[in-house]
Amino acid sequence: MAFEKTRVLGRTGLKVGPFGVASSFGAPASAFEEAFDRGCNYFYWGSLRKRGMRDAIRHLCARGRREDMVIVVQSYSRSASLMKSFFEKALKSLGLDHADILILGWYNRPPSKRIIDQAATMRDRGLFRFLGLSGHNRSLFPRLAESGLFDLFHVRYNAAHRGAEKEIFPHVQGPDRPGIVSYTATRWAQLLNPKKMPPGEDPPSASHCYRFVLSNPGVDVCMCGPRDEAQMREALRTLDLGPLSPEELDRMRKIGDYVHARSARFL
Repeated sequence: MAFEKTRVLGRTGLKVGPFGVASSFGAPASAFEEAFDRGCNYFYWGSLRKRGMRDAIRHLCARGRREDMVIVVQSYSRSASLMKSFFEKALKSLGLDHADILILGWYNRPPSKRIIDQAATMRDRGLFRFLGLSGHNRSLFPRLAESGLFDLFHVRYNAAHRGAEKEIFPHVQGPDRPGIVSYTATRWAQLLNPKKMPPGEDPPSASHCYRFVLSNPGVDVCMCGPRDEAQMREALRTLDLGPLSPEELDRMRKIGDYVHARSARFL
């Protein structure tokens, strides 16, 4: 059974495909446009900004498809004034007058009042529509969800890092919940490394890692970061293959536990 083509990104009401695509890894514009044509419309303009995604966004806008894309710009700036300046520079690079989402990047504690106030001012000016936050402190997300300030979260989730299953997903539910976007599905490619596998286990494919993430109903969008067209097409196989079976899920958990126990950089 294939994954559904369209999901609703929590309280934003935005219609998104199951996959999000990231700008940072070097895939060409043609790969991003192929993903878009398969329904992957969540375009994440992150910290490393390669021309492939920029050109794809410009091409798709020229095709009259801007309203079908969800454009996400992340800011790591802890300066309110610089955040606005960098954000506007990003929009100019993409040839846009607004983004759909601003992500406040890598916060393991609540953002300062200055940052929140500046974000509110930028939203009021029409520079973006919805506010999100990313980070590694899982306990922070349920608290911020209660505040009502954030429309979505970017959270780390994969077969080796499953803490979100207890610490985030059960606490972020209901019709007005923030959307949930996951990243690091392959745990920085460690889940694909034959040298990291339990004895007797072959490594899963990248599509297996993505299917593991998307098999969890707590996840709206799974991010992928392809380096080329071949990696993009391997990711897109996920859409047709659909959720993992119970046996496949158990195997991915076994591999994830083994990888995590031997390289627990993050809990």
